[in-house]
Amino acid sequence: MLKQVQHDAILLRAKEFEHVFSGFYEFLKPNFYLVLLVLLSKEIDMKRFLVLFSFLTVGVVSCQENNKKEKSGVPEAVQLAFEKKYPGENDPDWKQDEHGYWESHFKIDGEKYRADFNADGSWVETENDIKTKNLPTAIKKVIEEKYSDREITEVERVDSAEKGIFYDVEFKQKGKNMDVMFREDGTIIN
Repeated sequence: MLKQVQHDAILLRAKEFEHVFSGFYEFLKPNFYLVLLVLLSKEIDMKRFLVLFSFLTVGVVSCQENNKKEKSGVPEAVQLAFEKKYPGENDPDWKQDEHGYWESHFKIDGEKYRADFNADGSWVETENDIKTKNLPTAIKKVIEEKYSDREITEVERVDSAEKGIFYDVEFKQKGKNMDVMFREDGTIIN
């Protein structure tokens, strides 16, 4: 168990290192022509070398600081749990919600996802928006029978540690919108 935790910590550090250099690339990209001009000058005297070196050093340091600010506050256990659940996704946006969950916002194949974790790293749920037309047929049938007079404002597919997979359909109504949770077979669970 201890070796696995150490291994996970090393992988997290490697991802952070990768993030720093991708951030450095993003910093360097708009200044590419300036760097190229200095490098391609006929003479690279000590003054130009020092200007270029200090420019690049400031870039690396600022990228490292941005990386620390982005991930500051997110518990390491949460970051490790995210990496384990979603390998290859190395740049989620993090925020802590009103329930104390750590929310990670990220994309898989162009689709937006949100995964929630407790501070101890335990996974709570993952949800992503889907189109109404992509709801299972059984759910569409129940909606037609019971909620045909209501307008659908949002549909999410939710994978929950507690409830398993379900679909959360939000209907417009005065005041707070109404959420109805369905199993894939059309059973209402709330």
